Amino acid sequence: MKISQLMLFGVFFIGISSIEAQEKTSLTLDEAVKLAWEKSNEVALANTKVNSKKYELQSVKNNQYPDLKISGQYQRLTKASIDMHNGDEAASGSMPSPDQAMLGMANLSLPIFSGFKIQSSINAYDNLYEAETANAAKTKEDVALRVITYYTALYKAQKTLDLLNENQKQAKQRVTDFTELEKNGIIPRNDLLKAQLLVSKTQLSIDEANNNINNINYYLTTLLKLEPSVKLQVNEDDFFNLKTNNAPTTDALALESRKDLEALRFQSKASEANIRIARAGYYPTLALLGGYTALDLKDFITVKYAMNFGVGLTYDLSGILKNNSHVREAESKALEVKNSELILTDRIKVEVQKSIEDYDLAINQSVVYDEALQQAAENYRLVKDKFDNGLSDTNDLVEADVEHLSAKINTALSKATIIQKYYELLSVSGQLSQSFNLSKI
Repeated sequence: MKISQLMLFGVFFIGISSIEAQEKTSLTLDEAVKLAWEKSNEVALANTKVNSKKYELQSVKNNQYPDLKISGQYQRLTKASIDMHNGDEAASGSMPSPDQAMLGMANLSLPIFSGFKIQSSINAYDNLYEAETANAAKTKEDVALRVITYYTALYKAQKTLDLLNENQKQAKQRVTDFTELEKNGIIPRNDLLKAQLLVSKTQLSIDEANNNINNINYYLTTLLKLEPSVKLQVNEDDFFNLKTNNAPTTDALALESRKDLEALRFQSKASEANIRIARAGYYPTLALLGGYTALDLKDFITVKYAMNFGVGLTYDLSGILKNNSHVREAESKALEVKNSELILTDRIKVEVQKSIEDYDLAINQSVVYDEALQQAAENYRLVKDKFDNGLSDTNDLVEADVEHLSAKINTALSKATIIQKYYELLSVSGQLSQSFNLSKI
């Protein structure tokens, strides 16, 4: 007889939160995922990083536009002495002594050629922005999967608790019946003690289940940014109305849709652009220059409309040799990203294959659990009839009861496991977010 099996029923899942005496808040899985996407700190951080990359990209794009600088000065002069070194003017003795000076300048510089550095920088930051956007999408999928894991565990715990409470009522009624039988000398006291022991062990499982429910309810409400006092009630329709006939069967979709792999591909493009940026050091830079100057030295000289324009050329000859290390560094980093992409590709293939096998296993196990439930129910009925007719002892009855309860719990949990494994398969295939018809955040 394996009455101790009841001790395991409270730890079939990670934990949850919900007390029967308190009012519960019903929450569908779609609502939970949407709320997590709106409130999650991880999603908020990911979106902030995307915005940062967007501003960095805009800043780099500004490098292709002209630089226009203006400056002005006003100065007071004290007894300025001016000698023009011209004998005729010096002899006249009429040289003025200005006491203030004003200077205004405007300079314009337009890059014409910089060794393709500007365009390569724009291309690099554009790809980094796309990579960060893909990372943000991956973060949303990870958060959604966490919600699904907690939500599924909550359903399993609540369903298990319901079955334990139902079985406990029957066990207590059996104790009541056995008490009367023992008083009348029909059964030995040992049989009554066995029935009472089953009630005690079932109560321990109930207490453990309530503890697990409370824990995971706290995890889920924290993730959803709800008050810890909120008690969530799982909507069973999420488990029994979901169509899972479109589950991926190969890794082709994952290699095309996984956001983390997409991010690495954009990073690879950015690293190629960084190589071109490093090679730009081998080329000179050419810019179009222009300016305007105005000068007023009071009572002495006034300059207006002094405009200039031309071309500026800069070539760092010593940097040609020094630049080799920058190019090799950029090429090495590009190779790092390529190798990371290959490693992730192999890991994705393994994850998809494992998820496909786990999903198929969950379906097959559910069929077996359904059959086992029918067998356990029929076995309990037969043993109960024999016990009522004095053809079976208490050990057989209690063991049949435990097996029946175990079969009911396994059957109920297997249905939720199928849904969980289905969503895990969608996650490793990069299709989890698309499965929820939610607007982009």
